[in-house]
Amino acid sequence: MSDRHEHHHHHHGPASPGLRHRLAHLLTPHSHETADKLDPALESSARGMRALWVSLAVLGATALAQAVVVLASGSVALLGDTVHNTADALTAVPLGIAFVLGRRAATRRFTYGYGRAEDLAGIVIVLTIAASAAFAAWTAVGRLLDPRPVAHIPAVAVAALVGFAGNEWVARYRIRVGRAIGSAALVADGLHARTDGFTSLAVLLGAGGAALGWQLADPIVGLAITAAITLVLRDAAREVFRRVMDAVDPALVDRAEQALAEVPGVCGVGELRLRWIGHRLRAEVAVVVDGEATVREAHRIAVDAEHALLHAVPRLTAALVHADPEPAPGETDPHLALAHHAAP
Repeated sequence: MSDRHEHHHHHHGPASPGLRHRLAHLLTPHSHETADKLDPALESSARGMRALWVSLAVLGATALAQAVVVLASGSVALLGDTVHNTADALTAVPLGIAFVLGRRAATRRFTYGYGRAEDLAGIVIVLTIAASAAFAAWTAVGRLLDPRPVAHIPAVAVAALVGFAGNEWVARYRIRVGRAIGSAALVADGLHARTDGFTSLAVLLGAGGAALGWQLADPIVGLAITAAITLVLRDAAREVFRRVMDAVDPALVDRAEQALAEVPGVCGVGELRLRWIGHRLRAEVAVVVDGEATVREAHRIAVDAEHALLHAVPRLTAALVHADPEPAPGETDPHLALAHHAAP
């Protein structure tokens, strides 16, 4: 005897995949906090969009100021930094599209919704970082082969400081919001901006070398910027790859198992799966219940197990719980082979 169902938050009625069920989920969020009156998924998407537009404005202004100095000075190092800042600002476009798509309701074709668009945006961001690294390397090598003096060195130094300040502010903002809403793409974008800030400081070193008459200082710093971009590319690619491959923090799995084990009536926890869809988590789990329990009793235990999961696991918005009967002495059941965590 088993009961397979999907509830959203405190809705205890029969499972309903239609509009009424989604409205019930929207209007009854699974939280007792005053700050969580809005649906968490919609609120997190709104925060993500706000972070994108704010950072786009800041980085756009930073890149524009640097571009003016590049035209006047001819600094390759500052050019690389400016191009990278521009690319970083433009990554707000695919992320913004992803956040908008993520708000759309699920359909009969896209039954899980459009949250995966955020993972595609993360791939676009990684490709953008790679392209900016290639461009920075190409311009730096060209200047090494054909050294030229850098003009307006004090202006280059000021532009470098402006680049660092703008990027570091945006990096902190993006990473904080990305972690708060569970967006790997936004965190990757924040790491990207942070590296841009340090490369701006490298431009400052190049300006110092040029002021001392060392013409190769500028292209060498340009190569150093390329190396720094490559490092952030590695970190961002790893973050996005894990999300695309449905990786989750093992601590979340432990937390979910512990919460399920404490639910009255749960005799054991079988297969447990967590996956990210955009910046929201979904869970699928099999729990073991008393083999003599009625269908209604098994259903109640499954509902309690789902509620425990929704309370215990951050950013979990849906859980599918399957109740399996505990086998009689000497009886084996293939569905129970994965049960491994007995409740106290």
